[in-house]
Amino acid sequence: MQSLAPVPSVTDSVLRVSELSKAYNGILALDGVDLDVRPGEVHALLGGNGSGKSTLIKVLAGVVEAEPGAVLQLGDEVTDLAGWNSDKAYAAGLRFVHQQPAVFADLSIAENIAFGTTFPKNRAGKIDWKALNARTADLLALFGVEASPTTPLGALRAADRTRIAIIRAVQDRDDATSGVLVLDEPTAALPAEEVEHLLDSLRRYAAAGQTILYVSHRLDEVLSVADRVTVLRDGRKVDTVAAKGLSEAALVELIVGRPLDRMFPEPTDAPAADVVLSVRGLRGGPLTDVTLDLHQGEVLGIAGLLGSGRSELLRMVFGAYPVDSGTITLGGRQVAFGSPSEAMAAGVAYVPEERQLDALFQGNSVRHNVSAGNARSYFSRLLFHHDAEKRDTQTAIQQFLIRVGTDTQAVETLSGGNAQKVVLARWLRRKPAVLLLDEPTQGVDIGARAEIYALVREATRNGTSVILVASDPEEMAHACDRVLVLRGGRIAADVRPPVTGDRLTALLAERSTA
Repeated sequence: MQSLAPVPSVTDSVLRVSELSKAYNGILALDGVDLDVRPGEVHALLGGNGSGKSTLIKVLAGVVEAEPGAVLQLGDEVTDLAGWNSDKAYAAGLRFVHQQPAVFADLSIAENIAFGTTFPKNRAGKIDWKALNARTADLLALFGVEASPTTPLGALRAADRTRIAIIRAVQDRDDATSGVLVLDEPTAALPAEEVEHLLDSLRRYAAAGQTILYVSHRLDEVLSVADRVTVLRDGRKVDTVAAKGLSEAALVELIVGRPLDRMFPEPTDAPAADVVLSVRGLRGGPLTDVTLDLHQGEVLGIAGLLGSGRSELLRMVFGAYPVDSGTITLGGRQVAFGSPSEAMAAGVAYVPEERQLDALFQGNSVRHNVSAGNARSYFSRLLFHHDAEKRDTQTAIQQFLIRVGTDTQAVETLSGGNAQKVVLARWLRRKPAVLLLDEPTQGVDIGARAEIYALVREATRNGTSVILVASDPEEMAHACDRVLVLRGGRIAADVRPPVTGDRLTALLAERSTA
C-alpha cells in the first residue's frame, strides 16, 4: 500500500464528532467514531455497504438518535448528541442535500427555492412574485446557474437540478463561510456527462469558503474535489487522510482492506471453443454492422463511448430494441425475438442500466422483487405458495450476499449495491444461458462492486455466458476475459488478454474510421 500524505494537526474544526456509536437491535452500526471537519474544506466520507456512513449522516441530521456518550461540537458550541434533533441541526447551520433531492419538476426554479424558506408577501398578503423572482435571480447569479427564475425546474439538466437543491439549502446564510453543507451521494443519480458540471460548482462553493461534508462512492470524483478523506469500515473509523497525492488504489485498500488487484475474481484462462451466442451483421439504431461471438463461460466486455450503441446492442439481443437487419444465433439456432418474454424463455437474462426505473418493482418487498423472475413456479392449482417463495428468497439472500433486515423490507430502502444484487438474484436463479449486464455497478460502492463480479464469475463457472457493458475501462479490464471496442456502429477492436485499462482508454480515444 502506498504511503499516505500526513494529515496536518487539527487547529480548528467547524464540526467535530467524538465517540459516536449507534446500535440497531443490539448490533453496532457505528462504534466510537470520531470525525472532524475543518472550515472551508471539502471533506469526503467514504465506506462500503454497512460501513456506517449513512447512519452517521442520519445522526447529524437529527433523524436517528446516537447512543449515550456521543458529543457534537459545532464551532465553539459543544452538545450532547443524546438530545439532538432535526430542528437543532438546522438551527446550528447543518444543511443536507440527499441523493434524490426533493424538488418539483413542474414548478419554477423560484418556487422550488422558496420552499426552502418562505414565499415573500405583498401588503395584500399575496405572494410577491416580483420580489421572489428578483431574489431568485440574485441567488442564481451568485451560484453561477444560467437560468431564469421562471424556468420550470424540469427543463434544467440533472446537474443544475441538484445545484438548485443546494441553493435552496444554503440560501438563508449571510455568507458562504457559515455552517456545513452535507451532500449525500449527490452525483449517484447523475449521468456521467453531468457529474463534472456539479463538481465544478462544488469547487467554486469551497473556494468561496463553504465547508462541505461529501459522501460518495465514486472514488475518482472524490480525489478530484476533496481536501481530506475519512474512511469507515464495519462501523469504525479506519483513518482520515489528505486527498492530495492519494491514489485510487490506495483509497480502495483503505475502504475494503485489501489491494485493488485482489478485488476482482481471476478471469478464465481462455474462452471455451463452444460459441453460445453469435451475432452477424447486426444493424439498427446507432449500430451499422456488428459481428461478435460469445463463448461458453466467457465474460465478454463491450466498451464504447456514450452514444456508441452499446446499450442498444444488449437490448437487441434481448428483443427489446428493433433490429433492421442481421442475424442472432443462440445455442446453434437462429432466433428473432419479438419481445423480452421470448428472449427470457430462450434463456437470455438482462440487467438494465436504469436499475430504479427498469429493474426494480418500487413499493414492493425484497421477496417479491427476487421471486418475480420465477413467480409462475409458485402457482399450483390456482394457489400461490407463499411459504415456498419465502423459503427460496431467504436462500437467495444468503447465496447472493444481500444485506437486508428481512425479506419483507421495501426494496427502495436498500443501498445501491444490495438493490443490484436483488436484481442479479432474480435473474441468476433462472440459470440463464446468456446474461446481459448494462452498467451493473453504477451507483454501487467498491466493496459491493467486487461482490457483484464474484457472483457473475460464479455464474460463468456454472455455465452462464456474460456480455458486460461498463463505462470504467479499469473495471472492464479486471472483470472481463475479452473486450470488444464498439466505435462507429461496428466492432473496431477485439482486445484479448492481457486487457488493461490504459489500452482500452487509448482505443476508445481513437477516431472512428467508419
